[in-house]
Amino acid sequence: MSLLFGDKKRPQYAKGGVDLTFLLFVLVLLVFGLVMMFSASYAYAYYYDGNSFHYITRQLIFAIMGLGAMAFFASWDYHIWHRFAWLSLAVSVVLLILVFTQPSVNDAHRWIWIGSQSFQPSEIAKFSLVLVFAHMISINYDKMKTFRYGILPFGVILVLLAGLIMPEPHLSATVLVVLLGAVMIFVGGASLKWFGLAALGGGALAGVAMMIPAIRDRAMYRIEIWLDPFLDPQGAGFQTVQSLYAIGSGGLLGAGIGNSRQKYLFLPEPQNDFVFAVVCEELGFVGAVLVILFFALLVWRGLMIAVKARDRFGTMLATGLTAQVGLQAVLNVAVVTNSIPNTGISLPFFSYGGTSLMMLLAQMGIILSISRQTALEKE
Repeated sequence: MSLLFGDKKRPQYAKGGVDLTFLLFVLVLLVFGLVMMFSASYAYAYYYDGNSFHYITRQLIFAIMGLGAMAFFASWDYHIWHRFAWLSLAVSVVLLILVFTQPSVNDAHRWIWIGSQSFQPSEIAKFSLVLVFAHMISINYDKMKTFRYGILPFGVILVLLAGLIMPEPHLSATVLVVLLGAVMIFVGGASLKWFGLAALGGGALAGVAMMIPAIRDRAMYRIEIWLDPFLDPQGAGFQTVQSLYAIGSGGLLGAGIGNSRQKYLFLPEPQNDFVFAVVCEELGFVGAVLVILFFALLVWRGLMIAVKARDRFGTMLATGLTAQVGLQAVLNVAVVTNSIPNTGISLPFFSYGGTSLMMLLAQMGIILSISRQTALEKE
């Protein structure tokens, strides 16, 4: 990695086509995700909207728009994003504040409505975090071991974004933002001792929070439901129980695409966070492993693009955007399988959501743009 991080020799670069392997993985996940989202949603859509194609029609429109955005950004020189780093952060903060002026949905303020359409500012905030962190690390890489440059500014931004997202409430997005920020700070070269201090500080804050009866009781109840969702199978544990039924009934090879039973109003909103449960039921263990494998291959190829990037900004940008997909997929699968408490997080390319899909494909376009300029000289 000396070529990418400060070697005195001037590297040579090639500018050509995009990484076709990475593009292939993106398209496979997108197409497969659309098929499974339709399979998971048509019964729910017919019952609640009178139209089995309600969700897939909208998702296809956003997918087409997202592919256009991906192609557009893949043709850009990614260095132009340096100019938009702080602006994107400012816009994200404003939008995250505006959500609290919007009508709540299921007691949550996560969306901004424009007529009948809505979008989640937290999706934009994830990208802004990656962009501004990549910008800062590329400028101050030689000072990343210090607290002033390697921890303090990043910590302020993380606290700001997490502090705005958490009260929505949106625990899953908060966790993802914090983990994503930690990954970028670590890859950016921050000293490990600061992570240890952060862990101690976080543990201390959690301990103080647990001294508040309302927080302690709620947290303990969530942990109890996580450990045994059958304690309240018709209430707090209902979605997890139905998800486990779906996974268990899938067996080795599954019931076949379209043959899920849990999506028939047993599994709440199967087109969203728990679409992977339908994947497990219809395609079985083998199909679930293949989906996970394709996510792993996408992450691997994205990191290879990061390693070969022309400069540190490209490396950090590709790393952050790839890490977002990987972290989100891991967290979603963990929630659906009850490996971690239910936090409500979408599965990239699979879960219904126009803002998420468009942002995701646009970000994949940026990674493809980075892949167009790779180092020729071997390390």
